[in-house]
Amino acid sequence: MSVLATVAFNYYFLPPIGTLTIADPQNWIALFAFLVTAVTASELSARARRGERTAVERRQELERLYSFSQLLLSSDNAAELLNLIPRYIVESFGVRSAAIALSSRADVYRSGPDIDGLESRDLQLVTLRGEPRFETAGQLAFMPLHIGVRVVGSMGVSGSRLSRQTLEAIGGMVAIAFERASAFERLSRTEAARESEQLRSILLDSVTHEFRTPLTAIKASATSLLGAGDHSAEETTELLTIINEESDRLNRLIGEAAEMAQLDANKVEFHFASASLRPAVDEALDELKQLLVQHPVDVRIPANLPPARMDLAHIKEVLVHLLENAAKYSPAGAPIRITAEAKDRMLIVSIADRGPGIDDFEQSLVFEKFYRGRNQRVQISGTGMGLAICKAIVEAHGGKLGLTSQLGHGSVFYFSLPIA
Repeated sequence: MSVLATVAFNYYFLPPIGTLTIADPQNWIALFAFLVTAVTASELSARARRGERTAVERRQELERLYSFSQLLLSSDNAAELLNLIPRYIVESFGVRSAAIALSSRADVYRSGPDIDGLESRDLQLVTLRGEPRFETAGQLAFMPLHIGVRVVGSMGVSGSRLSRQTLEAIGGMVAIAFERASAFERLSRTEAARESEQLRSILLDSVTHEFRTPLTAIKASATSLLGAGDHSAEETTELLTIINEESDRLNRLIGEAAEMAQLDANKVEFHFASASLRPAVDEALDELKQLLVQHPVDVRIPANLPPARMDLAHIKEVLVHLLENAAKYSPAGAPIRITAEAKDRMLIVSIADRGPGIDDFEQSLVFEKFYRGRNQRVQISGTGMGLAICKAIVEAHGGKLGLTSQLGHGSVFYFSLPIA
């Protein structure tokens, strides 16, 4: 274009105009200066366009690297991530295929069923040497995966026109993502083991203590009956009553533990139906009439209260646990109040007591399995499973179990059920 512009300049502007003849020797200087200027300007323009294209390509690569880094955060499972990374590379950078090999694993993770020149031995060789390898003819690139100075594997891509810097960045991100997922798995296993050990310790402490009490009473009564000496009819009846009551208590403790395990495993069958709350309250009060002798119970349930969707037997069990807690933790003679109301398509049931109350710190913990109040765990017997069972049952109904409490003034436990 510079040469054509020079010829046009001579033809149209230098005398004799209309010909390519140059009459004045000074015009040679002008013509040469014009040619040099045109060539220089065109070279600078071409260089600017090449720089612009390079900048655009780098910007696009950075955008792809950012998108790729976001994809790498989509999973914390190391095995799942390794299966996804080759496909992510293909989708993000437009290469034909990709493969990942790790020194700690025997498998090669590929973006598809075709090897496409990414042989396992080449990946292993790059991992051993720790140096990149490029094959221009086949458009193959192999990059080691570095974590600091340590090589953890290698990456291969086919059909790649990516720069070496971009490939190194991809390899570094893949190595970091795998290391992050592996560290997360190790942390999860460590945390799970710690929680399992803690739960085992709490379970053994709670269950062993609670099981030992009725077993001790049963053993002492049976030993007394079997021992030498005559017992009066009243003494025999008293010992047999102790054995019977403590056996029931032991059976209930085992039942609570089994039910908690079934609720955790979602193996409890619920039979939901539209039912009134009052029958469940009456059955719970009848079951606990011996325990509630020293506590006047005030039941305030409106006659026009709408029915709720519930499993009557399990809601009665929730009421039994809550009423039993209210009676155990309240002083003799303290009243217990049961109220219910309909609000926002939910039936709200509350049980208020006059116990010692629960501080703010413990209010978030009392619904956890095996947790018992710091001040009552020695004075009052229990396994700490009752409220956890209540929570699981209420949540299975689509409701919520909650608590409001004030130290020295008692507590109010409430739960909600969807109105039928």
